[in-house]
Amino acid sequence: MTNNLNAPTYGHVDPAFVALARTWMQNPAHQLVGLLWQAYEAMNRSAPTVDGRDLERSITQLLVPRISDAMTGDEPFYPIHGPFERETMKAQPAQPPEYDIAFVLRADERIMWPIEAKVLETPKAVAAYIKDVRDEFLTCRYAPFSNSGAMIGYLLSGTEDAAFDKIAEKLSCVLEPLVEHPGRPNRRSQHIRAVPTGKSYPVEFGCYHIIFAYRDLKRIPVGMS
Repeated sequence: MTNNLNAPTYGHVDPAFVALARTWMQNPAHQLVGLLWQAYEAMNRSAPTVDGRDLERSITQLLVPRISDAMTGDEPFYPIHGPFERETMKAQPAQPPEYDIAFVLRADERIMWPIEAKVLETPKAVAAYIKDVRDEFLTCRYAPFSNSGAMIGYLLSGTEDAAFDKIAEKLSCVLEPLVEHPGRPNRRSQHIRAVPTGKSYPVEFGCYHIIFAYRDLKRIPVGMS
């Protein structure tokens, strides 16, 4: 029995594929970041139960269906929770990198705009957040085909501006406000990536930084309720 599924060879991409990826990712700030804000606002209105024992995954899982709800259904992409990036998967038995959220292009589902989320208990607690930017996005392990991606900080205390100041300090970069969403706590930084030899991944990379405040939430140690 046969099926109609394609079996692409990962690690080899043709020029048309690269062009498609770069064209779709030209300006994600307006539409994609806008959908994230709509999902955050919908979550605030509905006030669902968040599991404090596993804050990051719990919040993220609740956000994704609200992203879908904010969409018309006619978009050339769809959101997914926990997709795998098989392009940069190491030899078995290694597991492929897994994103917290990604927007996946319907025309070629290898092309994703990834989003990583980290809980920030205070504006200074950004070590894990910075590690994802440096060790994952800027090495091309994450977002190999995309010239941008996003980081969301789930802030539990303090101010968004203080968190941005610390992120900018640790990354040694400038965080510029998004003109597409004025007045919101979202920024963008520009970076040069270390592209692996022989790969045609985008060198210039824009990282979108978004802070969602959840000041009423607290971590609950595992084993407590």
